[in-house]
Order: sequence, then structure tokens, then C-alpha cells
Amino acid sequence: MEYKDLKELKDVFFFGHTEPEVNSLRLYFSKSKTGEAEPLIIGEKNFGDSYPINVDKNSPVIQIDFETYVAYSIRNESFTTWDDYEEFEGKIFRIYKKSRYLDFITVGTFASEDFPGPFKHYGISCFDHIVDVVSVSEPVINEIKRR
Repeated sequence: MEYKDLKELKDVFFFGHTEPEVNSLRLYFSKSKTGEAEPLIIGEKNFGDSYPINVDKNSPVIQIDFETYVAYSIRNESFTTWDDYEEFEGKIFRIYKKSRYLDFITVGTFASEDFPGPFKHYGISCFDHIVDVVSVSEPVINEIKRR
């Protein structure tokens, strides 16, 4: 499976990350499932049916490995806003052509096309989290059976 195969997925949860080796990165995600309708009541007002979105415990965990990275960031989704400046392909799993994070990398590091080489900004917009990774290595995607 390749990263581009994930670009059409919708509604995922971020489960965490590790660095299995120095300056390598492993990310874990789960698909979601829409639950049964339940009334949305706030105070005395009933707003009709709502549909909770839950972790799909029957789907495999999506594991994404980066052999190396320039930088990565994990943000609380509640503190982010839409930015028309940014350009990307994909829905939840994105590859950016232009982003504030790439701008930050350009200003905040000496990473360039020459060293460590051409890099990409991979972004994952999950429920509750936004994950950004800038890397020269293509991510390796595996689906891992849940325990």
C-alpha cells in the first residue's frame, strides 16, 4: 500500500507515534465508523438526531513509517483553522504543495533540495489531531491486525 492509496479515506483517529530508531518515525491511525442515531439535546432544546463517530474496532490499524524525517509536529485539532494559503492533494491524508509548515521548515532549518534532498510535507487531519511530517523518504504503509 502507498500513501496515495490513503488520500481518499475520511474520518480517522490518531493513536500515537514512536521513534523506533533515532530520527525515524512510526505513526498509528484507525479508521472510524458512524454510530447509531441519538438525539442531540443541549439544555432544553432538541436539535434532532446526531451520529457519533467512533473508532472502527473491526478495521486494522494503519501504521505509517518514515525511515527519516526533517521535522514532525502533532497539534491539537481544536486550535487549528482553515488556511486558503495552503495547497494539497487528498482529504485526510494529504501531500502539500504549499503550506505554512513548509514555510516554517524553510525559515527554521537549513534543510534544502541539496541537503538532505527533495522533501515533501505529508499531513494527516484526524479527529482531535493534526499530524505534519516533512521527509525525504517515502512513507511505508502497513495495515496491522488489532489485538
